[in-house]
Amino acid sequence: MTELDFIAALRALATQPAARGLADDAAVLEFGTETLILTKDMMVEGVHWLPQQSLADVAWKLVAVNLSDLAAKGAAPVGVLVSHMLGDADERFVAGLREVLETYATPLLGGDTVRADGRRVWGCTAIGRAKHTPVPDRRSARAGDAIFVTGTLGQAMLGMADRGSGSADDLAYRRPRPLLAEGRALAPHVGAMMDISDGLLLDSWRMAKASDVGFDLDRAAIPV
Repeated sequence: MTELDFIAALRALATQPAARGLADDAAVLEFGTETLILTKDMMVEGVHWLPQQSLADVAWKLVAVNLSDLAAKGAAPVGVLVSHMLGDADERFVAGLREVLETYATPLLGGDTVRADGRRVWGCTAIGRAKHTPVPDRRSARAGDAIFVTGTLGQAMLGMADRGSGSADDLAYRRPRPLLAEGRALAPHVGAMMDISDGLLLDSWRMAKASDVGFDLDRAAIPV
Protein backbone atom coordinates (compact mmCIF):
# COMPACT_ATOMS: atom_id res chain seq x y z
CA MET A 1 0.00 0.00 0.00
CA THR A 2 1.11 3.54 -0.61
CA GLU A 3 0.86 6.03 2.24
CA LEU A 4 -2.27 7.52 0.66
CA ASP A 5 -3.82 4.04 0.34
CA PHE A 6 -3.04 3.30 3.98
CA ILE A 7 -4.55 6.57 5.20
CA ALA A 8 -7.64 5.93 3.09
CA ALA A 9 -8.02 2.55 4.78
CA LEU A 10 -7.67 4.14 8.21
CA ARG A 11 -10.44 6.65 7.43
CA ALA A 12 -12.92 3.78 7.51
CA LEU A 13 -11.95 3.27 11.16
CA ALA A 14 -11.75 6.94 12.19
CA THR A 15 -15.49 7.59 12.31
CA GLN A 16 -15.62 9.81 15.41
CA PRO A 17 -16.17 13.52 14.63
CA ALA A 18 -13.07 14.35 16.68
CA ALA A 19 -10.92 12.65 14.01
CA ARG A 20 -12.11 15.14 11.37
CA GLY A 21 -11.97 12.37 8.79
CA LEU A 22 -8.16 12.23 9.18
CA ALA A 23 -8.15 15.26 6.89
CA ASP A 24 -6.77 17.84 9.34
CA ASP A 25 -3.54 18.54 11.23
CA ALA A 26 -4.94 17.21 14.50
CA ALA A 27 -7.90 15.66 16.27
CA VAL A 28 -10.33 18.07 17.95
CA LEU A 29 -11.97 16.56 21.02
CA GLU A 30 -14.76 18.20 22.99
CA PHE A 31 -14.10 17.37 26.65
CA GLY A 32 -16.49 18.95 29.13
CA THR A 33 -16.13 22.71 28.81
CA GLU A 34 -12.76 22.39 27.06
CA THR A 35 -11.83 21.66 23.46
CA LEU A 36 -8.64 19.57 23.33
CA ILE A 37 -6.34 19.32 20.32
CA LEU A 38 -4.32 16.10 19.90
CA THR A 39 -1.63 15.46 17.31
CA LYS A 40 1.22 13.00 16.76
CA ASP A 41 4.31 13.00 14.54
CA MET A 42 7.22 10.62 14.06
CA MET A 43 10.81 11.15 12.93
CA VAL A 44 13.12 8.56 11.35
CA GLU A 45 16.91 8.64 11.12
CA GLY A 46 18.05 9.33 7.56
CA VAL A 47 14.57 10.49 6.52
CA HIS A 48 13.73 13.44 8.75
CA TRP A 49 17.21 14.17 10.04
CA LEU A 50 20.79 13.43 8.97
CA PRO A 51 22.84 10.87 10.95
CA GLN A 52 25.57 13.40 11.81
CA GLN A 53 23.14 15.85 13.40
CA SER A 54 23.11 16.45 17.14
CA LEU A 55 20.34 14.60 18.93
CA ALA A 56 19.66 17.84 20.79
CA ASP A 57 18.46 19.26 17.48
CA VAL A 58 16.47 16.10 16.77
CA ALA A 59 14.64 16.40 20.08
CA TRP A 60 13.91 20.08 19.42
CA LYS A 61 12.50 19.38 15.96
CA LEU A 62 10.45 16.41 17.18
CA VAL A 63 8.58 18.58 19.67
CA ALA A 64 8.49 21.66 17.43
CA VAL A 65 6.74 19.94 14.53
CA ASN A 66 4.02 18.74 16.88
CA LEU A 67 3.61 22.18 18.44
CA SER A 68 3.32 23.56 14.91
CA ASP A 69 0.25 21.37 14.39
CA LEU A 70 -1.22 22.85 17.58
CA ALA A 71 -0.45 26.33 16.25
CA ALA A 72 -2.39 25.51 13.08
CA LYS A 73 -5.46 24.99 15.26
CA GLY A 74 -4.91 28.14 17.32
CA ALA A 75 -4.17 26.04 20.43
CA ALA A 76 -1.99 26.53 23.50
CA PRO A 77 0.18 23.53 24.52
CA VAL A 78 -0.94 21.45 27.51
CA GLY A 79 1.90 18.92 27.29
CA VAL A 80 3.67 16.25 25.24
CA LEU A 81 4.36 12.52 25.42
CA VAL A 82 7.65 11.42 23.83
CA SER A 83 8.66 7.96 22.56
CA HIS A 84 12.44 7.45 22.45
CA MET A 85 14.57 4.73 20.86
CA LEU A 86 17.63 4.30 23.06
CA GLY A 87 21.13 4.41 21.61
CA ASP A 88 24.15 6.71 21.32
CA ALA A 89 24.08 10.27 22.68
CA ASP A 90 20.83 9.87 24.62
CA GLU A 91 22.03 12.63 26.96
CA ARG A 92 22.07 15.07 24.02
CA PHE A 93 18.47 14.18 23.22
CA VAL A 94 17.49 14.93 26.83
CA ALA A 95 19.32 18.26 26.70
CA GLY A 96 17.54 19.32 23.50
CA LEU A 97 14.22 18.13 24.86
CA ARG A 98 14.71 20.26 27.96
CA GLU A 99 15.50 23.32 25.81
CA VAL A 100 12.44 23.10 23.60
CA LEU A 101 10.07 22.32 26.48
CA GLU A 102 11.36 25.28 28.50
CA THR A 103 11.26 27.61 25.46
CA TYR A 104 7.58 26.87 24.82
CA ALA A 105 6.53 26.32 28.45
CA THR A 106 5.33 22.83 27.59
CA PRO A 107 5.31 20.05 30.23
CA LEU A 108 6.54 16.54 29.52
CA LEU A 109 3.65 14.27 30.57
CA GLY A 110 5.03 10.83 29.72
CA GLY A 111 5.91 8.54 26.83
CA ASP A 112 7.83 5.33 26.22
CA THR A 113 11.37 4.03 25.64
CA VAL A 114 12.55 1.07 23.58
CA ARG A 115 15.87 -0.43 22.50
CA ALA A 116 16.20 -2.08 19.07
CA ASP A 117 18.54 -2.48 16.12
CA GLY A 118 18.43 -0.46 12.91
CA ARG A 119 17.45 3.13 12.20
CA ARG A 120 16.38 5.11 15.21
CA VAL A 121 12.79 6.32 15.37
CA TRP A 122 11.11 8.83 17.69
CA GLY A 123 7.50 9.80 18.22
CA CYS A 124 5.75 12.66 19.98
CA THR A 125 2.13 13.28 20.89
CA ALA A 126 1.18 16.86 21.68
CA ILE A 127 -1.95 17.92 23.54
CA GLY A 128 -3.28 21.44 23.33
CA ARG A 129 -6.20 23.52 24.51
CA ALA A 130 -8.17 25.42 21.87
CA LYS A 131 -8.14 29.17 22.47
CA HIS A 132 -10.92 29.84 19.99
CA THR A 133 -13.95 27.88 18.83
CA PRO A 134 -14.86 26.80 16.27
CA VAL A 135 -11.34 25.42 15.84
CA PRO A 136 -9.91 26.24 12.37
CA ASP A 137 -10.26 23.31 9.96
CA ARG A 138 -8.36 22.69 6.72
CA ARG A 139 -11.68 21.50 5.24
CA SER A 140 -13.25 24.96 5.47
CA ALA A 141 -11.62 26.85 2.58
CA ARG A 142 -14.26 28.42 0.31
CA ALA A 143 -14.32 29.90 -3.18
CA GLY A 144 -13.38 33.57 -2.98
CA ASP A 145 -11.09 33.21 0.05
CA ALA A 146 -7.68 34.86 -0.05
CA ILE A 147 -4.61 32.70 0.71
CA PHE A 148 -1.97 33.88 3.19
CA VAL A 149 1.20 32.44 4.71
CA THR A 150 3.11 33.48 7.82
CA GLY A 151 6.82 34.14 7.44
CA THR A 152 9.20 33.52 4.55
CA LEU A 153 9.23 30.10 2.89
CA GLY A 154 12.30 28.06 1.94
CA GLN A 155 14.71 28.83 4.77
CA ALA A 156 14.85 25.27 6.06
CA MET A 157 15.74 23.97 2.60
CA LEU A 158 18.61 26.45 2.35
CA GLY A 159 19.62 25.52 5.88
CA MET A 160 20.35 21.94 4.86
CA ALA A 161 23.39 23.26 2.95
CA ASP A 162 24.34 25.67 5.74
CA ARG A 163 24.23 23.33 8.72
CA GLY A 164 26.08 24.37 11.85
CA SER A 165 26.72 27.95 10.77
CA GLY A 166 24.22 29.46 13.20
CA SER A 167 22.61 31.44 10.36
CA ALA A 168 18.86 32.02 10.18
CA ASP A 169 18.63 29.37 7.45
CA ASP A 170 20.62 26.86 9.52
CA LEU A 171 18.38 27.41 12.56
CA ALA A 172 15.23 27.15 10.43
CA TYR A 173 16.36 23.65 9.42
CA ARG A 174 17.77 22.40 12.74
CA ARG A 175 15.48 24.19 15.17
CA PRO A 176 12.20 25.26 13.55
CA ARG A 177 10.04 27.60 15.60
CA PRO A 178 6.32 26.76 15.85
CA LEU A 179 4.20 29.87 15.35
CA LEU A 180 1.98 29.37 18.39
CA ALA A 181 1.25 33.05 19.06
CA GLU A 182 0.47 33.67 15.39
CA GLY A 183 -1.88 30.69 15.30
CA ARG A 184 -3.81 31.89 18.33
CA ALA A 185 -4.05 35.41 16.89
CA LEU A 186 -5.29 34.18 13.50
CA ALA A 187 -7.76 31.51 14.69
CA PRO A 188 -10.72 33.90 15.19
CA HIS A 189 -10.29 35.41 11.71
CA VAL A 190 -9.55 32.59 9.25
CA GLY A 191 -11.81 30.21 7.38
CA ALA A 192 -9.27 27.38 7.08
CA MET A 193 -5.77 27.07 8.53
CA MET A 194 -3.05 24.41 8.49
CA ASP A 195 0.63 23.77 9.03
CA ILE A 196 2.65 23.83 5.76
CA SER A 197 5.87 22.18 6.94
CA ASP A 198 5.63 19.67 4.06
CA GLY A 199 5.84 22.51 1.53
CA LEU A 200 3.47 25.11 0.12
CA LEU A 201 2.42 23.17 -2.98
CA LEU A 202 1.81 19.81 -1.30
CA ASP A 203 -0.04 21.32 1.64
CA SER A 204 -2.05 23.65 -0.61
CA TRP A 205 -3.15 20.56 -2.52
CA ARG A 206 -4.11 18.87 0.76
CA MET A 207 -6.21 21.82 1.90
CA ALA A 208 -7.81 22.23 -1.52
CA LYS A 209 -8.68 18.53 -1.66
CA ALA A 210 -10.06 18.52 1.88
CA SER A 211 -12.17 21.61 1.12
CA ASP A 212 -13.19 20.49 -2.39
CA VAL A 213 -11.99 23.72 -4.00
CA GLY A 214 -9.17 24.77 -6.31
CA PHE A 215 -6.35 27.14 -5.35
CA ASP A 216 -4.89 29.81 -7.66
CA LEU A 217 -1.42 30.75 -6.42
CA ASP A 218 0.40 33.82 -7.77
CA ARG A 219 4.02 32.71 -7.96
CA ALA A 220 5.33 36.27 -7.84
CA ALA A 221 3.47 36.98 -4.61
CA ILE A 222 4.84 34.03 -2.62
CA PRO A 223 7.43 35.20 -0.03
CA VAL A 224 10.34 32.84 -0.81
